[in-house]
Parts: sequence; structure tokens; C-alpha cells
Amino acid sequence: MSQKRSAFFVSDRTGITVEKLGRSMLSQFDGVEFKPVTLPFVDSVEKARAAVRQINTAAVEDGCRPLVFSTLIVPQIHDILEQANALVLDLFDRFIVPIENELGIRSSHAVGRSHETGLHYDTRMDAVNYALNHDDGGVTRDLGRAQIILVGVSRCGKSPTTLYLALQFGIFAANYPLVAEDFDNNALPSAVRPLIDKVHGLTIQPERLAQIRAERMPNSRYASLENCRKEVRLAEEMMRGAGIPMLDVTTISVEEIATTLLHLTGLKRH
Repeated sequence: MSQKRSAFFVSDRTGITVEKLGRSMLSQFDGVEFKPVTLPFVDSVEKARAAVRQINTAAVEDGCRPLVFSTLIVPQIHDILEQANALVLDLFDRFIVPIENELGIRSSHAVGRSHETGLHYDTRMDAVNYALNHDDGGVTRDLGRAQIILVGVSRCGKSPTTLYLALQFGIFAANYPLVAEDFDNNALPSAVRPLIDKVHGLTIQPERLAQIRAERMPNSRYASLENCRKEVRLAEEMMRGAGIPMLDVTTISVEEIATTLLHLTGLKRH
């Protein structure tokens, strides 16, 4: 029987940074079932005290201390969080202090700096709009602007990957589904053929594909294992024939897919 334990991610901003770091660490412990709770915008004494009450309640309900990952900057607010009946891990303290010691200077301790990535808001929004407009082959106009074009069978993860590339990295990404007409012609969609150097393929195990499709269209031919096996086989044959690099996404997350594609293509964050 696995151990169950609450895990809190506490931040004075959105909580995205601390949640990513915390979840990455927790993923190393297979024998524990963590109950994640993100507490964003804890930027006042009152909110910090409310967070402590919530953490203490979880400790009573679980019968053990929660784990608390924190990126709170203001000392007064952080000191209140330290009073919780929990293992409180201040991620900034663990990393910022050694860096201060090494550089011989104090950090600014400015709230919200962890989100200053150098990626301009307008660039990301332009990339997101581009990804939405060029989703599933919906628009072919301006396709040449794409930095990467993903192809693959329906429901293999193309859309979330292009959106993640756009939102997180400002990459102009488009995607095209491989459908029955392409399989009959044994050729890539005509719109992407001139841009073959930008095309990357996503593939997936048929069994996993059938599960995903069944959630959307249960008991349909579209979701049948037989049809999924056929489509994946034909898609892989087509991509191999065209010399398109393929990435098997069966067991990896959208974040891992996007990062792997950046590594393979050499594309850089804008």
C-alpha cells in the first residue's frame, strides 16, 4: 500500500515555477501518492496565515506532515509559512544563498523575478495566435512562417505541443494531421511538401492511441485498435519514405515532447 501525503506549492506569484520544481523532485518517489495543492499569490501576512491553516488541516487529515515547496521572497511572509506543521522547503534559500556567497553580492529579493525569462509577451502571443490559426491544417496561408511543422495521426499530441512551443518558447509552430486521403495517395499533404525541412513527425503506440480516441469517441471505428494500428503503420511508412524524423510520444509529456523537438531542431527561445 502506497503512502499518501499532501504536497503544497506556495508562491507569491503564479506558482508555476515552484510547482514545476516541486513536481520534478516528487516524481523521484514511486512509493508515495502525493496530493498536490498549489497556493499562488501568497503575497501578504493574511494570505500566509490562511495557507498555514490549510497546510495544518491537511496534516491532521493525512496523519503526517505535508511537504511544502516555497518560493516566497518577503521574509516576514516566509517566516509565517515556516510555522506550519510541515516540512517547508524554501527553494530560493536553497539556491540563492549559495549563489550570493559565490558571487559576493546580495540578490535583489524582488517579487516576481523568477518569471522574467527574457521572452517578450507580444512574441508569445503572436506565436500562440499562429499556432491556433495553423492547427490541424486549418489554414495554409503563411505556412512558410512556421519554424516547425508537426505531422502525425489524429490525437497523437500535435495541437498541445504546438501550443506549448508557442506559449513557453515563442516558437511559431503549425501542425497537420495525416488522414485517409494522404494514406490513399501515400504522400504528405501538398501544403507541407515544399517545407519538408521544417517537418517533424509524431508517432504513438496504437494501443495508447486507441485509449485516447476512445475518451473522445467511444465504440467508434475511429477509436478501434484495428484502425489505430492501420493509421499508425501507414503514417510511419509515409514519414520514413519522406525522410521525416519521428518522435515516439507514447510515454512522454507535452513538456518533454517540446523540449526534445527544440533539442533536435536547434530552435531557440525567442
